[in-house]
Amino acid sequence: MKKKVFTNGATVILSVVTLIFCISSCAQKTPDTDVEVTEAIPKNWSQWRGPNNGGISDETDVPIQWSQTENVRWRLPLPGEAAATPVVWGDKIFLTSADGSELVLMCVSTEGEELWKRTLAQGNRTSRGDEVNYAAPSPTTDGEHIWAFLGTGDLACYDFEGNPIWQTNLEERYGKFRLGFLMSMTPLLDKDKLYLQLIHSNAWLVLALDKMTGEEIWKHDRKSDATRECEHAYTSPILYRDAEREFLVVHGADYVTAHNLEDGSEIWRCGGLNSRERYNPSFRLVASPVATEGLIVVPSAKNGPVLGLAPSGTGDITETKWQIWKLQRGTPDVPSPLIHDGLVYLCRENGDLICLDAETGEQLYRQRTHRHRHRSSPIYANGYIYLTARDGVVSVVKAGREFEIVATNSINEAVAASPVIVDGTLYLRSYDALYAIGQ
Repeated sequence: MKKKVFTNGATVILSVVTLIFCISSCAQKTPDTDVEVTEAIPKNWSQWRGPNNGGISDETDVPIQWSQTENVRWRLPLPGEAAATPVVWGDKIFLTSADGSELVLMCVSTEGEELWKRTLAQGNRTSRGDEVNYAAPSPTTDGEHIWAFLGTGDLACYDFEGNPIWQTNLEERYGKFRLGFLMSMTPLLDKDKLYLQLIHSNAWLVLALDKMTGEEIWKHDRKSDATRECEHAYTSPILYRDAEREFLVVHGADYVTAHNLEDGSEIWRCGGLNSRERYNPSFRLVASPVATEGLIVVPSAKNGPVLGLAPSGTGDITETKWQIWKLQRGTPDVPSPLIHDGLVYLCRENGDLICLDAETGEQLYRQRTHRHRHRSSPIYANGYIYLTARDGVVSVVKAGREFEIVATNSINEAVAASPVIVDGTLYLRSYDALYAIGQ
């Protein structure tokens, strides 16, 4: 096992698993006393964009200032590069990584100790220089098992002790991936299913697999008239759910589509992302949609449009009443949007932050933050928006209708993963190390 490296000059034993009391419905009475016993529940970050897949944390004790040494609880060197965002459950952190020519799944304690490492595949590749490799997809967990997908097509399930449950290869099952770059889709876990989208020149597929066996539950052949590089998508599926409806949202090949969770059938689709009159043949989609009750925000690519869609449509809803608003230009190219408290935040590739009114799409501001490439998706916590640049600079912006940068922090290492906040600790994964940052 690798030794944890602390940067405050002294060895500190940390425990970042802060237990919170369950809501009153969880309270129990002991049989021989009237003393209430409440079940303690740890806070978790179970998938790429958090518990609700929207980049929102309800933490209140959150760091806003740090450096390579200041407010760093520990720094654990990693065996190789990756853009995958870690996930956290209880006292365990899971992440995928390159390790020489191998691709691995790692389990790290929240005290900064490597607990185990399992090899998932051999033969790593990189693309766009060091921008992406086969360890770009992020893992996901339900608190008992961890699922990891790689750009090689390998998909595996392990338990928390590192024991293999099952492994398969989606290229072998559904056809070789043909993309301009590398497959970067992160599977979505919900209840007993893993939902995946494989959108490339060989196939446009939406899948539901049994989470405990990897067996196919359903497969949907998604239709499109996209051509050339527009056939490719590097996006990930999301879930829309409210009191009246639930469905899968899939984004790629010039369209965003909604799918029935039981059989994958298409409920609605929306185009208008890539102009038919001025068709861009290299309009590949990378940024994923995000949803809140009553609204789905759909980005596009290459300074194209952003759509605000109502979830209640059916059929082809392109430029219909179900398109609530449309921002003609200014989409984030890689970072996914963020919705909080009636506002939509769009982080452009160059570090510009755009804030929209979620109800009307009105642009409230467009302001410059750190001028560098941004690949990570923004997250929200305790009144602040965190924007992470590739050079390791994180801009902390006050949430709201007025723009204000409250802190600019740097670890001076390349970062493509999104930040994670659990129990007052911000976890930041660079190409060199995993950082635990706290007040």
